[in-house]
Formats: sequence, structure tokens, C-alpha cells
Amino acid sequence: MHTPDAEPIAYINGQFIALKDARVSVLDRGFIFGDGIYEVIPVYARQPFRLSHHLQRLENNLREIQIKNPLSSSQWQALIEQLIEKNNYHNQSVYLQITRGVAARDHRFPKQNKPTVFLMTSALEKQAPEIAQQGVAAITLPDNRWLNCHIKSISLLPNVLLRQQALDNNAQEAILIKGGHATEGAASNIFIVQDNCLITPPKSPLLLPGVTRDLVVELAQANDICCQEQAITEAELFNAKEVWLSSSTKKILPVTKLNDKIVGNGLPGSYWQQMITIYQGYIATLNTNTENKQ
Repeated sequence: MHTPDAEPIAYINGQFIALKDARVSVLDRGFIFGDGIYEVIPVYARQPFRLSHHLQRLENNLREIQIKNPLSSSQWQALIEQLIEKNNYHNQSVYLQITRGVAARDHRFPKQNKPTVFLMTSALEKQAPEIAQQGVAAITLPDNRWLNCHIKSISLLPNVLLRQQALDNNAQEAILIKGGHATEGAASNIFIVQDNCLITPPKSPLLLPGVTRDLVVELAQANDICCQEQAITEAELFNAKEVWLSSSTKKILPVTKLNDKIVGNGLPGSYWQQMITIYQGYIATLNTNTENKQ
């Protein structure tokens, strides 16, 4: 592990290097076309969280855009563990990106190319304590993105614009509406509580299959909390007892204001309080098991 004041270390194309010195060609198809896939992997107590799930999603997405995975799962694990070791954050967020590589600018795939592989890591931000007391605000916006949102593409301009519109309206997130149904957030999955049951939209090309989303579903089922994967109408969203957002870095956020209207009683709800306790306990158990092995 490097010293606390050392520069963050990144990895690019076989080399560990100071993040500030990492470079790619201007002809990289990721730079020219946004032609690539990314993953964000949380790290707790210096151990990557749900790594096999993230690597499986990476494999699925690379297959979708016809990039051959440059590493095996064991090689990815070793590489990610090396990167974690070279940076001194206890809890981290590892960003992993693969592009189709450097080639002459042409829309068609190059016949021969070597993917560009880039990883960096940063400190995983702690959830502000006031969130547990106050929740966050969200707005709804039309989902004007493409029809392959299940692909974790680096071409994120639509998501960026939607999220910025939310921030410009003093909201944490934009919940997206397509065909009268809520799909997901600009950078998150969504849940609602309705009739004493937790509901999240089913997986489809219209939304990203979130690793945290899947874990919430698993934890609900394991703890006898009613949980269903079904479409959420716009009306159901606005009439929900509770609304949540989930993502790998933000965990589970309670939405207490939607389009300036109060959700529930305006405070994080009892179902969220139960689930966040279960979720944090799950992480704590993994951390304890890791420490016992050392």
C-alpha cells in the first residue's frame, strides 16, 4: 500500500501508473465514438463487493457490443486486487472501462484491434447522515434514451443531461418515465413500496440490471419482505408509500420529495429503515469474515 499522501494509482493497458499520467490515444474508439463498456465496483474493507456479479455483467455487456473480454474472471480479480492494494483507501470505488481500442475513425468495427483497458479507484464516499433523517428529492423526466439501456455503455450523454437537469432543479436524481411507466433513475434503479410490498421494474432492455438492485431483491426475499418485480405506472410512483433509489456507490436512498410533492409522510419510511439496516448488516458481516481470514 502506498503512503497517504501518494498520488492515486491507475492501470492502463498492462501498466500501473499515477492517475495523472494515464493517457489514451485521440483515435481510441472510446474517445471518438463512446465505443466501450464500464463497471463500477464498490470495495469495503479493501475487498471488492459482489465482484462475481459485476464481472458477469461486464462479460454480458462486452458480448452485447462484440468486444472479446481481454481477461478471465480470475485475471480480473487479481488485477482489481492489485489496484486496491496500490491505493490506500479503506473503502473504494473501482472504475473499470474497456473500449474497442485505437483504430482509424470509421463507424464499422476494425478488423484487427486491441481493446483499451483502464481502471482507476477513488475513495468511496460515505452516505451523509442527514439522508437517513431527511431523504432526498427527485424529479420525473421523459426517458429519451436509446432502447438498449441494459448495456452499461460509456456513451452516457443522455444520462448526464437528465441527471444535470435534476441537479439544476435541486433534486438528487431524475426518475425516468417511458410509455407511462417508470423505468429507472438517470444513474440508479428504483423501488417503491405499495400495499406493504416492495416493487421494482422487471429487467428489460429499458433499464440497467443493477447489482445493488438484485441484492436488495435477494435480501428482501431472505428476510420475508414482500418483493415483486413488476411494471410501475407513473400514477403508482406518485401514490407510493415509499420510493427508493439504488446504486453500487449510493447504496439505497429514500426519496422523500418527488416533483416538489411529499412522498409518504415526508420522512424515510419504515421499509427503507428496515432494508438499510439489513443491507448494512450484510456488508458488516462480509467485512468481519474478511478480517477473520486475515
